[in-house]
Amino acid sequence: MISRKAFANAIRFLSIDAIQKANSGHPGAPMGMADIAEVLWRDYMNHNPTNPNWFNRDRFVLSNGHSSMLLYSILHLTGYNLSLKEIENFRQLDSKTPGHPEYGYTDGVEISTGPLGQGFANAVGLAISERTLAAQFNRPKHEIINHYTYVFLGDGCMMEGISHEAGSLAGIMKLGKLIAFYDDNGISIDGNIKGWFCDNTATRFEAYGWHVISNVDGHDSNAIKASIESARAVINKPSLLICKTIIAFGAPNKAGHHSTHGAPLGEQEITLTRKALNWHEPPFIIPSDIYDGWNAKEAGQQKERTWNNKLSLYQKAYPELAKELKRRMTGHLPEKWWVESKKIIEELQNKPKKIASRKASQKVLEAFGPILPELIGGSADLSPSNLTLWSRSISIVEHLAGNYIHYGVREFGMTAISNGIAHHGGFLPYTATFLIFAEYARNAVRMAAMMKTRHIMVYTHDSIGLGEDGPTHQPVEQLASLRITPNMSTWRPCDQVETAVAWKQAIERNDGPTALILSRQDLVQQERSAQQLANIARGGYILKNCVGLPELIIIATGSEVELAVTAYQRLTYEGRQVRIVSMPSTDIFDQQDKEYRELVLPATVTARIAIEASIADYWYKYVGLDGIIIGMTTFGKSAPAEELFNIFGFTIDNLLSKAHILLTR
Repeated sequence: MISRKAFANAIRFLSIDAIQKANSGHPGAPMGMADIAEVLWRDYMNHNPTNPNWFNRDRFVLSNGHSSMLLYSILHLTGYNLSLKEIENFRQLDSKTPGHPEYGYTDGVEISTGPLGQGFANAVGLAISERTLAAQFNRPKHEIINHYTYVFLGDGCMMEGISHEAGSLAGIMKLGKLIAFYDDNGISIDGNIKGWFCDNTATRFEAYGWHVISNVDGHDSNAIKASIESARAVINKPSLLICKTIIAFGAPNKAGHHSTHGAPLGEQEITLTRKALNWHEPPFIIPSDIYDGWNAKEAGQQKERTWNNKLSLYQKAYPELAKELKRRMTGHLPEKWWVESKKIIEELQNKPKKIASRKASQKVLEAFGPILPELIGGSADLSPSNLTLWSRSISIVEHLAGNYIHYGVREFGMTAISNGIAHHGGFLPYTATFLIFAEYARNAVRMAAMMKTRHIMVYTHDSIGLGEDGPTHQPVEQLASLRITPNMSTWRPCDQVETAVAWKQAIERNDGPTALILSRQDLVQQERSAQQLANIARGGYILKNCVGLPELIIIATGSEVELAVTAYQRLTYEGRQVRIVSMPSTDIFDQQDKEYRELVLPATVTARIAIEASIADYWYKYVGLDGIIIGMTTFGKSAPAEELFNIFGFTIDNLLSKAHILLTR
């Protein structure tokens, strides 16, 4: 009979051999957590390697993503589409085994991890999705949504502040199907953590409202199994299993040493480790009986068949619910969306209103929300300011089948949790805070862009226009930062109609996140033809035009479009040929074909002005070195908004002055 230790050793040696061949990687954690992984994956994980996207599978997140070979070894052993060749190509170009787990590259990887602590927050989001979806769709005798979320995390994850944000919220939400395994090995890159991390982690998580099991022997299969059983028995609290492990377990000279955190063991030490752990196979060779004991294909297929049978019975009992669940599982929008959303935008254009774009956003939610039950939103303690609450918003804390999350002042945690919600499936999440506080969430925003996560990020109070709160709250460089982030789509609309189009584009986008940059101050609605209305979706369009080729083009976004239009009226009265381009989304405009971009911004017209109450330098790509930019080059000041716009040059007089400079060259 094969021992559990032998099954765990398969993980250890695939990991250390791959890392040694790559001469790069982190062997310590895979060796230390192998016993925990063996018990979890062989005894508890509900998954199907032949269909990694089976909807009711258990979710597994490796928050300590540097230990990626732990996960790759498991996926290979259990039968996922991850060949031994891919294991041998660890960390090599175009392999399915990159240095840290990357969503979309490797079957079985639920979410990209590496920046420590975020995987833990992602797991909280996955667990929120499971419970909320279950509350919305399960019926008596028909528990069609019923699975666990498991997450591995290490000391670094615990040190990162996001662990507090996510852990606290998970405890408040009583996420009983979230089980976290803390690799408590006492070692980080710098050495023994006692000199910089001596928190009482158990007490900390108990204070959050977690069920905590301390001092689990992470190398004793029976102890690990007992702790998992205990965790699964607690249904009204998330569970933290604090597992005492030895980093690089089994390495005679390096076990427990910080050098194994991020460097290969070396050939000599690997030879000694093989001897110490009674593993006599050459590199990358796993005995067939161990493969057989790990293989989860047949069991996984049976689990999915059983669930499909349940789904069939559910469909007979609740045909409309089943149809809606299947739609949401696939991520398809409702059939009526396409007609209704277009109609709503046209109605807004025909009923002009001067309102802030943050208020327009709430108005759009009121219109779009009833069509989209998959919307689940939230704000970082700024709901009355972000205006993300709408009439049918229901807190998921107060009602499990709700659609709104009060995240508290947790911008980073909110964004990473919402990434997890998105990757679970069944929901389209939106989050909100002030634009300046996107800084707190920055790395989770980056991860959303990297993973092409379908996540709508609402950022209000978009410029110095928020006034008296002062430079600490006035965004300057944030808009440019979002725009230059690969795969992030960013919109700064000028009125309620562009706001509605921005929301529509964000909802329909399925290959990445979208940031909606919204104003505090009221914005005048612009007149548009049907063609101009259609062209908003192209990111940039001609809002006001002249006859023939313009002498001057003024490009503007958001609150500055009104200024540009006023300048157009004055200059046209003077007999000048002027064009106004509203460009709510530069990235969408840049994706248009060359012919359209040339139509809007003809290369022969070099007299160009860009005006935006944000960092100036971004706009050189559109106005060139011969153009003029009216933008911010410093931080703001504390004063009423109108005074600030005057001080920093966002006035009709300054815009006309700059226009005349170009027109008289």
